[in-house]
Amino acid sequence: MKSRPQLLSYDIADGVRAFSTTRHGGVGQGPYSSFNINHYCGDEPATVNANKEALAVELGIASDHILMPHQIHEAAFRIVGPDFFSMKPSDRDMLLDGVDGIMTSEQGVCIGVSTADCIPVLLYDAAHHAACAVHAGWRGTVQYITMKAISEMRVAFGSDASALHAVIGPGISLESFEVGHEVYEEFAQAGFDMDKVARLYDKWHIDLPECNRQQLVASGVLAENIQMAGIDTFAATDDFFSARRLGKESGRIYTAIMIEQQT
Repeated sequence: MKSRPQLLSYDIADGVRAFSTTRHGGVGQGPYSSFNINHYCGDEPATVNANKEALAVELGIASDHILMPHQIHEAAFRIVGPDFFSMKPSDRDMLLDGVDGIMTSEQGVCIGVSTADCIPVLLYDAAHHAACAVHAGWRGTVQYITMKAISEMRVAFGSDASALHAVIGPGISLESFEVGHEVYEEFAQAGFDMDKVARLYDKWHIDLPECNRQQLVASGVLAENIQMAGIDTFAATDDFFSARRLGKESGRIYTAIMIEQQT
């Protein structure tokens, strides 16, 4: 009997699947054990493909409808439109290369981002049936990528921030995210309220989930429409991948959203 991926699910809206993968329910070994679908972190291609097929079965879609950009810790976005699947696979890969945010209003298309301490953010606009997945590492966060995502959704779909629902998925916590003074200075110079998002222990620590929550609220997302997973990946490596704890050559969490096919 094949194992099923064990997912951390979010109740974001009717007719929408939103989730983060855990380490459980796959076929990976060692630091990739056991569920990783990221091709860019050194895992065996056959293992990644088998896990992706298992997720596709769980979602009831074809595996090529599970999309993940090749992220580079910047703040660029791509829209997946109705013509995306008419492209050659190599052209699709090129379109999703070098971006840290992906959005769509297409049904039956699972869009997500890959993280292992960075902060994944999901957005859903029920009025326009549009979704967005954001990879907010510290470099993206300091570029206000989550705020930019809302602006991009406004332009692409006419989204109103006050009607959006958001999820901030598993990521490194304030207690675990130790940074050098130069990173602290980048946040300070970018205008973050350091009294609220940073704390000095032996070294500075920064609260990346809170930085991104503040961007949501500042953009007009209602606080009651924001779900926080509240999971520190660095402290929860039995269930979630952490590059800081396991090394860069380890698996990745896939945090994703899919507008289900309407019958």
